[in-house]
Amino acid sequence: MRSGSAIVRDIPNHLPASDVAAIFKALADPTRVAVVERLSIGPASATELARPFTMALPSFLQHLDVLHAAGIVTSHKAGRTRTYQLAAPALDLAAAWLGTHRNHWHRRLDQLDALLTDPTTTT
Repeated sequence: MRSGSAIVRDIPNHLPASDVAAIFKALADPTRVAVVERLSIGPASATELARPFTMALPSFLQHLDVLHAAGIVTSHKAGRTRTYQLAAPALDLAAAWLGTHRNHWHRRLDQLDALLTDPTTTT
């Protein structure tokens, strides 16, 4: 749990750790990533989103529920059709979190590159 607490300390106050964790947890599944990629084109019905996958619709709807609970998608119902679309605030939150850590990661990768290029280098 040591690394988890370090991550929480590194997140500025305006980026709630639980929200960021929920977003990345939701995006940890390939099915949900594919749904987000599809929704980047535009809104789609649940049936349309489920079409490329070989799972029962109730199982697929659980994936949509996870994305919805994480705030990644929103939906509205018209008649019997539920249409989903991406929710920009959650994606902006994830992008902001990644941005806060980008410099640290670049510095660490530069140190690794220096070490691999010249093993006598000390960091």
